[in-house]
Amino acid sequence: MALKDLERDGRWYLAGPMSGYPDFNRPTFREAAAKLRAQGLAVVNPAEIRGDEDWEWDDWMRAALHCLLGCHVVVFLPGWEFSRGAQLERAIAEALGMPMFEYRDGEITPLVVQTAHRVRGGKFR
Repeated sequence: MALKDLERDGRWYLAGPMSGYPDFNRPTFREAAAKLRAQGLAVVNPAEIRGDEDWEWDDWMRAALHCLLGCHVVVFLPGWEFSRGAQLERAIAEALGMPMFEYRDGEITPLVVQTAHRVRGGKFR
């Protein structure tokens, strides 16, 4: 799906892994923000949050979730599936009915979330 085909109104939130990455994965967030902003989108980049040096993970998540709640669309960066914070952001976005997309190689596509279904015998498929 091309960006030109998407609704441009509202703010677009970037979600993705940060903990455990060099420089908290800021280069990936910056690249995605720059490419989407160049397309005329109003992007909210949580990697641009100014926090205190003594903040813990939960402090950063509170600040990021505050930003998320002011947005209308969420774009998930590569590796989001393995990020505790991005999983939380996805759950909130889904509960709020926000459109969700994945960003890969400069393109965004609708996010397809696979969920496990319990079948008889307690096993998942």
